[in-house]
Amino acid sequence: MHVVAFVTQKGGTGKSSLALSLAVAAVQSGLRVAVLDTDPQDTAGEWYKRRAAEQPEVHSLPWTYLSSRIYTLDRQGYDLAIVDTPGADSHAAQGCMREAHFCLLPVRPSVADIEASKATVRYLHERAKPFAFVLNQCPTGGRTSRTSNARMALQLLGSLCDATLALRSDHMDALASGLGVTEFAPSGKAADEVRAVLDWLRTKLRRLDGAEADKEVWEADDQSASRAS
Repeated sequence: MHVVAFVTQKGGTGKSSLALSLAVAAVQSGLRVAVLDTDPQDTAGEWYKRRAAEQPEVHSLPWTYLSSRIYTLDRQGYDLAIVDTPGADSHAAQGCMREAHFCLLPVRPSVADIEASKATVRYLHERAKPFAFVLNQCPTGGRTSRTSNARMALQLLGSLCDATLALRSDHMDALASGLGVTEFAPSGKAADEVRAVLDWLRTKLRRLDGAEADKEVWEADDQSASRAS
């Protein structure tokens, strides 16, 4: 099971909305998905109360219970756990990042958002935790100069999701309806953008799996060589 944490140090980035829509899109693609809401605001938990469909499941819990819940979900055969983390540079957010295999950082194309992400980036770099930015709530109408400038700035700090999400009302309306954006307006541009992020993320996770498998082979070879000598 893959564990992906959505992390941001600044409010209003659309973190929870994107996490939920991505979870729904992943379910639609055939994955068994759980959302773990450790944010005290409980946006995901409240969304689940408005929702008619049972999947993806949402578990609201303190971050201190995260490790045991991840273990249980893995044993139960889940494919993906999406962690909605507290929106602050806190011990709780750091604990969630440590439990994740990969961290996704939603960032708006603004200097304030980019500056606010630097503390998180330092923390992730220090622990060699794989992560990427995803540009969210960008101006509509293609890649504007603001979006292009933000992409260049973020690429200097770390990896960046190829797909970009525009500021569209479908995200807010879907959240209010207990839906993912791919359910609310499946043929809309917002839905297409979320699917593009999911496709990128799944490719990224497969590559990480391959790198981890190679690492295990190298370590096994090193151990064999040591015993032989």
